[in-house]
Amino acid sequence: MLNQNSFFKVLVVLFMVLMCGLYALPNLYGEDNAVQISGSRNATVTAALESRITAALAEQNIPLKSVEFENEQLLIRLPDSDSQLKARDFLDRELGTDYVVAMNLAPDTPEWLEGLGGTPMKLGLDLRGGVHFLMEVDMNEAIGKSLEDAESDFRTALREEKLRYRSVNVRDGFIDIQFRDEETLDKAEFFLENRNRDLTYQEMDDLVLRARFSEQKLAEIRDYAVKQNITIIRNRVNQLGVAEPVVQKQGAERIVVQLPGIQDTAQAKEILNATATLEFRMVDQDNDVRDAIAGRVPPGSQLLYEGERPVLLDKRVVVTGNHIIDANSGVDEYGLPQVSISLDSEGGNKMSRNTRENVGKPMATVFIEYKATGERDANDKLIFERHEEVINVATIRGQFASNFQITGLDSPKEARDLSLLLRAGALIAPIQIVEERTVGPSLGQENIDLGMQAIVWGLALIMVFMLVYYKAFGIVADIALGLNLVMIIGIMSMIPGATLTLPGMAGIVLTVGMAVDANVLIFERIREEIRDGRSPQQAIHQGYDSAFSTILDANITTFIAGLILFAVGTGPIKGFSITLMIGIATSMFTAILVTRVIVNAIWGGRRVSKLAI
Repeated sequence: MLNQNSFFKVLVVLFMVLMCGLYALPNLYGEDNAVQISGSRNATVTAALESRITAALAEQNIPLKSVEFENEQLLIRLPDSDSQLKARDFLDRELGTDYVVAMNLAPDTPEWLEGLGGTPMKLGLDLRGGVHFLMEVDMNEAIGKSLEDAESDFRTALREEKLRYRSVNVRDGFIDIQFRDEETLDKAEFFLENRNRDLTYQEMDDLVLRARFSEQKLAEIRDYAVKQNITIIRNRVNQLGVAEPVVQKQGAERIVVQLPGIQDTAQAKEILNATATLEFRMVDQDNDVRDAIAGRVPPGSQLLYEGERPVLLDKRVVVTGNHIIDANSGVDEYGLPQVSISLDSEGGNKMSRNTRENVGKPMATVFIEYKATGERDANDKLIFERHEEVINVATIRGQFASNFQITGLDSPKEARDLSLLLRAGALIAPIQIVEERTVGPSLGQENIDLGMQAIVWGLALIMVFMLVYYKAFGIVADIALGLNLVMIIGIMSMIPGATLTLPGMAGIVLTVGMAVDANVLIFERIREEIRDGRSPQQAIHQGYDSAFSTILDANITTFIAGLILFAVGTGPIKGFSITLMIGIATSMFTAILVTRVIVNAIWGGRRVSKLAI
């Protein structure tokens, strides 16, 4: 007989509905106000600290829901926002600068549901609250780094070409190369012009060839600095477990960063401002470090410190952190912390050439941080201070290239932190936060309440209309509408990168209205078939089969529009397009497949004289 369900079709419907319902469940449990404690480079969160903090909060009569210690971080759950503020202020004073104390919102999902991978939907800044940063990139430093790379390249290329020079120096945005005679200068100019066309060359007095970047190359460097910093910031925030960020370019030198769910900017600033990188340099053994300490530092050398021990280094950089493609922490054969480094092919070639030529000589690993001074120069550009520290000096025992280890670290935590920063990437140029804005959770909750009201009212009115106009079949459509909403929430919760924003809630409201269109087409076709004299079973069969192509065409065109919005849009537009596309897919499933299974279960496979439609 017509309109009978196959076992496979029923199984698919049950599986999809139950799976989406299961992963939508975490959204019912809400979130706890929490304080998160993590250590700085000089301190580690331990179980002993957990006991100390628990006892201290009890003495202050601050109520706790739970204290969780995991991955060297402490998460303290509190019953309300007042307790959260009190706990944060107290712990800030109690722990000092050795620890980072940040307010957060922690999901209250049951352990059994977390074990199945269930997590609540990620909410955008406008719904959950969080922090908004406007960051400015130090373009002078970006151009300076490119000039330093070009300087090093000039030295190597001229040496390989056997063109002798007196000196190569970077100064004020250009590179000066001084030669011994006019003939060598002319040969070098011809060679360099053909080798590197991104620079322009000009002969100066005293046998000096001056090289500077072309305007096109300078524009490329600036654009690359912003784009790479955007990618690195996004990777860094994701790897540190912060909520899915919005990171996008604004203007020529600025980046907008939005971190939903972060209530305290302290941790966010520490993550975003971290500009740590490494440089590998040879130790200067030709000069006396005691002369350098006395103030007589040789021109091609630099005095740095490994802890309190002075180390005289060659200014020439063997490999920079830009060539690092992977970094992992671990322990060496003696159980001491180490970081395993992997370089790209260019960095590996440079390291291989250097280690081959310097077997038996010491090479230093230099840790570099850029710290903002808060001041600006005459051109209104940010001023950064460069802090350099030697973390390891090791003798080169043999030639190596792309893979090697860094030792001499103080603790496993320092090794993990260093590997994380290097793996996420060293910022191409330092950045500074020039604008900071916090969106409170109360405003976000107001937006959620208003958005939920719009969804509920829209859903209720549509359900009433379907019930009145299509009677029993209207009830089937209402069930499908409810399941559609559950499936949207479940799929949004399952997709790692999906974030629900206020425009996304508008997309859900729109989808609720559109979802019923398919059922209207099907039900009207069933009515038409009945008016043409078809039996109820034939009318149901023809109604679903005939309306399918029309429904498919309409939804595919809307889905394509959503894809275009996602591809070219940013921020709120992407949020709207994601929920729209998910809603289209789930409404097709519920309006066609789910309602068909329910209708077949009620009216199919038996004699029916009349349909309530």
